[in-house]
Amino acid sequence: MTPLDSAHATMQADGAANGTADGARLQFYERLADAELFVLLTQEAEGEAISPALFEVEDGRFVLAFDLEERLAEFTGRVAPYAAMSGRVLVQMLAGQGIGLGLNLEVAPSSILIPGGAVDWLNRTLGQVPDRIEAQIDGFCAPASELTGESTGGLAAALKVKLRSAAGLAQAAYLVGVRYKGGGQGHLLGFVGAEQRAQDALAKAAGEALTFTGMQAGELDVGFFAPDDPVVGKLVAAGVLIEVPQPVAPPKATPHSPPGSDPDKPPILR
Repeated sequence: MTPLDSAHATMQADGAANGTADGARLQFYERLADAELFVLLTQEAEGEAISPALFEVEDGRFVLAFDLEERLAEFTGRVAPYAAMSGRVLVQMLAGQGIGLGLNLEVAPSSILIPGGAVDWLNRTLGQVPDRIEAQIDGFCAPASELTGESTGGLAAALKVKLRSAAGLAQAAYLVGVRYKGGGQGHLLGFVGAEQRAQDALAKAAGEALTFTGMQAGELDVGFFAPDDPVVGKLVAAGVLIEVPQPVAPPKATPHSPPGSDPDKPPILR
């Protein structure tokens, strides 16, 4: 079972049990956007130019993609050209052309035809960029419990998954409740130690996590704080830590001493 298989199964089960699968459907599309997909081509790629194989059925035209190379090979039954790309890149490429996506057809539990309209919707959703606002914070408090639960659909859990791909872009993040000067309250995701160049990408990732949990865009603000900012202590005290993975430094090479330089380790004769 791949992550897409699991998300698809949850979507199907929720729809059968409740008559609706809105929350699970959103999470399936989030997994689709983040997944690496292998797109079947008509011929080998030439530089950046690719020619996806198009299949026409009664419901329209579809490009075929698989979340495992083995699944593509099983479907074609032969050695076939393909291109690897993320789901978000693929939907951006297909958007506006009336072309749908056939995912894992006939070879996996997550076999599904995604029509062109759904591809366009996903591309629009992924293209949303959070607005920049300036607001003065009056105080911090613990975030609402429904946002911090680890159950499927919780915002904190969704943020942890989303930020796995943001290794090294920030030191940490905290989900916290806020009260604003002049009235009003809400929630804030405070990034600590984020580089300037990474801030837009981190804000967009937070916005996607919010969207795909089915919450309203106005329910979460994003802030960036230097590690020595006094606000950081308040975030730590009141907020829930959302870990941002840190890059692992390669092991340092151990310098080798010349043979015979250590009296306790004489050279070995061969």
